[in-house]
Formats: sequence, C-alpha cells, structure tokens
Amino acid sequence: MKHLAAYLLLVAGGNTSPSAEDLKTILGSVGVEVDASRVAALIKAFEGKTVAEAIAEGSAKLATVSAGGAAAASSGAAASSSDAPAEEEKVEEKEESDDDMGFGLFD
Repeated sequence: MKHLAAYLLLVAGGNTSPSAEDLKTILGSVGVEVDASRVAALIKAFEGKTVAEAIAEGSAKLATVSAGGAAAASSGAAASSSDAPAEEEKVEEKEESDDDMGFGLFD
C-alpha cells in the first residue's frame, strides 16, 4: 500500500509516469524500506495506463461484487432481535453501561 501511495503522490505532483527510482527516492526520503519486487510489479501494472484509467477499471470490477448475502444476513439478524422480549433489552443495556466501570477514556 505504501508503494501505491507513493506512486499516487508522484502522479498528483505532476509526474505522469513515475519510475522505480522515483518511488525509491520518495519512500527513502521518509525512511520507508523499499521492496524492489513490489515496486517492479507496480510499475508493470501501470504500464500504458494512466491512474484515472486504472481507477475506472477497478471501479468496474468492484461494481460486479455482490453484496446480497451481507444484506440478507443483517436483515435476518434484525428480525431475530425484534422478537426478543423488552426485558432482555433493558438488561443488555445495563450490562453495556457497566463495561467502563466508571472510568472514561480521558479521566
């Protein structure tokens, strides 16, 4: 991820096709160890493409991912929780409030 972030920073800075040496320079300037194989793979992945084209291609792939299973699971959980008696809900709320034992994050 740090290699991609450096690549995108270089592109945002005006370098439309950063080289491996450019990536090594920017990552080295902040003390990050450079993985040469990842840099080479990143440079190869962007050959002949602009960042905008790569983002558009990735967005199209992401649009094909189904989220139907997650929606069905969450609606099933909501239906089962609505069947619970009101007394149990009150007990659960009390238990949750006791979790901090009187200490706040910034006390």
